[in-house]
Amino acid sequence: MEYVKLGTTGLDVSRICLGCMSYGVPERGTHPWSLNEQESRPFIRKALELGINFFDTANIYSDGTSEEIVGRALKEFTSRDEVVIATKVHGKMRKGPNGGGLSRKAIMSEIDHSLKRLGTDYVDLYQIHRWDPSTPVEETMKALHDVVKAGKARYIGASSMSAWQFLKALHVAERHGWTRFVSMQNYVNLLYREEEREMLPLCEAEGIGVIPWSPLARGRLTRDWQDTSARSESDQFAKLLYSQTEEADRLVALRVKEIAEEQGLPRAQVALAWVMQKKPVTAPIVGATSMSHLEDAAAAVSVTLSPEDVLRLEEPYIPHPVMGF
Repeated sequence: MEYVKLGTTGLDVSRICLGCMSYGVPERGTHPWSLNEQESRPFIRKALELGINFFDTANIYSDGTSEEIVGRALKEFTSRDEVVIATKVHGKMRKGPNGGGLSRKAIMSEIDHSLKRLGTDYVDLYQIHRWDPSTPVEETMKALHDVVKAGKARYIGASSMSAWQFLKALHVAERHGWTRFVSMQNYVNLLYREEEREMLPLCEAEGIGVIPWSPLARGRLTRDWQDTSARSESDQFAKLLYSQTEEADRLVALRVKEIAEEQGLPRAQVALAWVMQKKPVTAPIVGATSMSHLEDAAAAVSVTLSPEDVLRLEEPYIPHPVMGF
């Protein structure tokens, strides 16, 4: 495993981040395909054995049970100082007003709830899961700054939003001398490259670490186009992401297959290698529900694509509607 700095921070993270949305109580929340605690623990252990030190979850995943499962496993399998734990805030966690969003009240409540579920005194990276148009950005950034000052988070990050929104948040923090975002968790893969237009150049210019979600397009880049999985059959968000550009996306997936066969590699390694070679990507977030997912992710760190292969992979792409926000 290789380790790199997260953006311009001094924080060392593995080149692969284990996405923990797949781990949670299936009957809780909106992920009926998630693995329960007994099924999840071997994946967390295997990730550690492969040298992965970066784990990403969110308060909303499986109604908080993802944080509980991840926290208990990491506490048993390793030292807290050896891992980088990231979680997120924004989603609706309870009925009624103030049950979600990025108000000061929501952030201050949810960081404490997340820490309790994770069984830790602090998270390494606390991220806003989406932009909250109903809360002034000044209120959100001040609350996040206070979370850091209270020792409950080491760094803060953001997730999918418009580049202008992200730049506004960076500007507000700098203007007031508050803690600045150090990372952007956005939607980047061979089937969706719209972030290359503005967000990725902005992150490179500002020294922001990029940790893309869904780098394998919910598995669409790793299997034959007509094949399905339990998750693809029930994942309504995935259907929204890919329903409008299916024919063009199929051609990209076919190109991944061709290059993988030429190089004698699994398709997942080719698709992940492309993401990792895209500047300024730090570590793609990979979900794993089979051991081969983890093994392919770790092996992809050592895969280098030639400029010719990159051109071939990118050539069938067509512009997509903006998605993922």
